[in-house]
Parts: sequence; structure tokens; C-alpha cells
Amino acid sequence: MNVLVWHVHGSWMTAFVQGKHRYLVPVLPDRGNDGRGRAQTWLWPESVIERSPEELACERPDLIVLQRAHEYDLVRSWTGLTPGVDVPAVYVEHNAPQGRINEMRHPMAGVANVPVVHVTYFNQLFWDCGDARTFVVEHGVVDPGRRYTGELPRCAVVINEARRRARVTGTDLLPRFDAVVPIDVFGMDAGPIGGYENLPQKQMHDEIARRRVYVHPIRWTSLGLSLIEAMHLGMPVVALATTEVPHAVPSGAGIVSTDVNALIDASRTLLNDLDRCIDMGNRARTFARERFGLERFLADWDRIIEEIVP
Repeated sequence: MNVLVWHVHGSWMTAFVQGKHRYLVPVLPDRGNDGRGRAQTWLWPESVIERSPEELACERPDLIVLQRAHEYDLVRSWTGLTPGVDVPAVYVEHNAPQGRINEMRHPMAGVANVPVVHVTYFNQLFWDCGDARTFVVEHGVVDPGRRYTGELPRCAVVINEARRRARVTGTDLLPRFDAVVPIDVFGMDAGPIGGYENLPQKQMHDEIARRRVYVHPIRWTSLGLSLIEAMHLGMPVVALATTEVPHAVPSGAGIVSTDVNALIDASRTLLNDLDRCIDMGNRARTFARERFGLERFLADWDRIIEEIVP
């Protein structure tokens, strides 16, 4: 089956393209946001094939996976096909809704025949999708293996575009942590405390796993894949109890609270107790492999595809 899907979220896409299908990924000469093509820092299988808009016009997909509202019009402009009418389509909602609760209407709420697939139950609950059919396929990740050593008594944080996203990603909380516990920030545009930017995924996993504690200061995203990856690595986690996090971090695998001071104190305590960190990290990894494993993720997606595609 030919699946047209944009390269938008690298970690999610890395899991999605491990399936049994052929994935057509738009590419533009500048490799900008609407045509990034194949990943530069993730390992993708050969079944992911770059296609220019001109090539897509000559190759009819069996399924279109939308992830941003304007992709609906891009499909019509590039291929002449209307998603959900001429070809089956779904819209994957990665993000928690922004704005006042009564105004959180999804852009696909008024679009017929394009179901919305949420990545968390929190998203499904908070988005107003009108009469659109909705599904939930929780995250899955390619298991990086247990790499945790905790040899560095420091905290790791992963935030992409930390400056731009600001309070959404808890960037403003980092100085409060850094005043008490040493932290290293990873990610694209890694933030105001310096950091490790744009590392290949494998290298980033290796570096994070050397840190003793993973800190997740995110206020308002659906569920950061970096948190799930850290748990797969075998790391103990300290996280804000917001959005889907309380549902994703079991007791004994980490410290979860909305009290920032409590999280800072917990981080300081864990930095001085490697044995406890190892035990918590093992619990985190066991849970993450069962709950967010790749096999479950791909099976969930195949069930939706079989239901939508004739």
C-alpha cells in the first residue's frame, strides 16, 4: 500500500514508517517544512521514498496521512485529489489544543470523511472534533535498548525549539532547576542554558543515558516522545503531572507532580542515589516496552488502515 505522509515529527515518523507499507514522503528543493524528504538524523527503512509534487501528481496513493491543516490543500494543489473524497485519508493530531476550552475546535471538525487519529486520550478528550470520527493510537517507539549508565550526576532535558515554545515546554522552569541541580539540555534550538543541539538520534540517546535523571518540564504538549524514549533507555524520570504524563509514568518509575519545588528536590535526591535510579529506570523501561512498544503501535495503525481503506 502506498501511504502519502509528510515528514513533520521525526520521532513519531520513525516509528510510523517501520510498518509494512510503502511511504511516499514529499520533498522540495529547499527541503523546507512542506518537503523535508527523508530524515537526516533518524534511520529510516528503504520503504520511505521521496517524491516531488510533480511525481506525486503521477502516483496515486492508497492512503493520505495529514498532520497539519494546510496539507489538505497541498494534496489538492499537487495531485488534484481531495482527501477523504478521491482517496482515503486520516488526520493525525500530535498536539494538545491551544486557547480557551470552548474554542478548542479541531480544523478537521467540519471536513467530511477524514477521521482524526489522536496520539493520546488527553488529546481526544480536549479537542472538539465535531462529528468527525476519532481514534486513539498511543505512541510507539523503536526500542533503543537499555543504555542507562547514570555515570554523570546530572539531569538531562530534551526540548525542541525551547526559546520559541517558551512556557509550553517549561523553558522558563529550567533556571529554577539549574540553580539547584546541574542540567544538560538537548534538542533543536536547545534553550537558554546552552546545550546539545541537533545530534543524531543514536548519539543523543547515548549522551542522555549517561545522565543520572531525565527531567521532563513540559507544561502543555500531548505527550513528549523524548519522555518515552528516556524510559526505554532505562532512565528514572522526573516530570510535571500535566496532560498525558500521569497516565504514562507508573508508580515506582519516576516522580510526577505539579509542584515544581518537589520535582527539584526529587531530582537532587536522585542524583545522590544511583542504586535507586537504576531500580526506577528498570521499572520505567519494563513499562515503556509494554505500553509504548513498536509492535503494538504498528498493529493499532494497521487496524485503522484496514477499516478506512477499502
